Amino acid sequence: MHDHADHDHEERLEGDELDADEGVELERRARRLLALARIRQYGDPVLRMKARPVEVFDEDLARLAERMTTLMHEAQGVGLAATQVGVLRRLFVFVDQGEDRVLVNPVITSQGRETEVDEEGCLSIQDVLVPVERVTSVTIEGVDVRGEPISFELSLPEARIVQHELDHLDGVLILDRTDPESRRAALARLRPQPVLGAR
Repeated sequence: MHDHADHDHEERLEGDELDADEGVELERRARRLLALARIRQYGDPVLRMKARPVEVFDEDLARLAERMTTLMHEAQGVGLAATQVGVLRRLFVFVDQGEDRVLVNPVITSQGRETEVDEEGCLSIQDVLVPVERVTSVTIEGVDVRGEPISFELSLPEARIVQHELDHLDGVLILDRTDPESRRAALARLRPQPVLGAR
């Protein structure tokens, strides 16, 4: 009888460990969904608008960049543009080899000749991956949240990330950059499907 109780206890412990892992995963998923709910989604007109240059470098700008960085991580993304949170300002955040970066008024000043096609997703177009051709290396310049000049020489995957985020600031989405067939398939997924039997 005593042995049996010990065995039950061991099984229960293993179960608790599994529950803890499951709990962490569920929490991550819940946080992601909450974050995505705060990111403008496909169909929102702001995603088609061109962002304006940032002229004022103040506490508000620093707070916006911080908020965007947190949101990007909670949504499990690698980049996020201000237009995706409804702010028409030329700034985006991205992950560069594990480091969080903020780039204000970004401009690509030089790019390599080589291009590569790869699948791209977008936090504003959930559950859609489409092939997009991008140059494989870029130099991108801008300023930080204090208005100090910064510059990054990037290759893949970061070069792809910054091209994607820069597109957002010009109201351009991955659907505009992909081939017609992939675009059609993606749009079919994005359109609400008619419900059978609905009146």
